[in-house]
Amino acid sequence: PGDQEAGELGLAAVPGRQAAFRQALEAAVHYAKAVGCPRIHVMAGRVPLGTDRAAVAGEMETTFIENLRYTADLLSQEDMIGLLEPINNRITDPRYYLNTPHHAAAILEKVGRPNLKLQLDLFHCQIMDGNLSRNLEMYFPLIGHIQIAQVPGRHEPDSPGELNFPYLFELLESLGYTGYVGCEYAPKGDTLEGLGWLRSYWESRGLQHGGTGKAAK
Repeated sequence: PGDQEAGELGLAAVPGRQAAFRQALEAAVHYAKAVGCPRIHVMAGRVPLGTDRAAVAGEMETTFIENLRYTADLLSQEDMIGLLEPINNRITDPRYYLNTPHHAAAILEKVGRPNLKLQLDLFHCQIMDGNLSRNLEMYFPLIGHIQIAQVPGRHEPDSPGELNFPYLFELLESLGYTGYVGCEYAPKGDTLEGLGWLRSYWESRGLQHGGTGKAAK
């Protein structure tokens, strides 16, 4: 994430911070290898304070693409995947550079490396664009990881909000998604009690607690 005390949230698209980005990436790879995690979220970073987003967009894109190509080369040596996550700039972070799946897909196309993927957080995607079914279908070939949280409170999937997660989970299954779904939400209370939504979902799908099937489907 860079120097968070100085207001940074990622370095990959921040002009002038290329050396710090590469040093941080090497550290991230070291940590990822230690814990056996094959995916690394490559954080784009924020538009610098006091600058206009449109005015620096070109320079930030050039920096981002350069750093992502470096990232792809480094991660390919370790059989790892780099992930790009759009973060909404309407609620969560007004200055974050990468805000929509469309923008991330455009960057990935320009970089052109197979070991870079889209980390699609449905919380951010709903806030920026909605149309989740179509977006999941459209961007599915690029998706390397999914994250979830209810909108707008960013709590458990069964908390009051805009998203129908049982429908979205079944859509992911129908699309053939076999990766992890990261629960990036803030529990409203006790973490374990808050996982009741998952037990209910397993039961609705004829699964035991733990995701093992009682019957073939």
